[in-house]
Amino acid sequence: MNTALWIITGLLAAGFVAGGGALILLPRERYRALGANQHWVDDFGDGHLKAIGAIKATGGVGLVLPPLVGVAEVLSPLAACGLALFMAGAATTRFRRDEWAYMAGDVVFIAAFAFIAWGRFALAPYGG
Repeated sequence: MNTALWIITGLLAAGFVAGGGALILLPRERYRALGANQHWVDDFGDGHLKAIGAIKATGGVGLVLPPLVGVAEVLSPLAACGLALFMAGAATTRFRRDEWAYMAGDVVFIAAFAFIAWGRFALAPYGG
């Protein structure tokens, strides 16, 4: 179980750090051009997009950095909880925009983060 949790955590962390970095570094037009499902950025101002990117990147780092350095490892499942809540907000945006298929993807992310949190709190805690 520990290996599976590490693999899922690592993949999600890499994706969220990359996605957050893209939101922080790329102008709105370039970010929107990255994919067909990126038109949600039109609902937010530039400052909001930078904040969303910072939350994604910080959450991604928070998933892996504490257990890797062995300090405050409880922050990793807490980051997973925070990112699950963050993705609930993303799903709400998809709901408002009637983007049902993309919202289903957000629900998958919510489930993955909930699984990581449950796994690290109850099944295979770090150091345990």
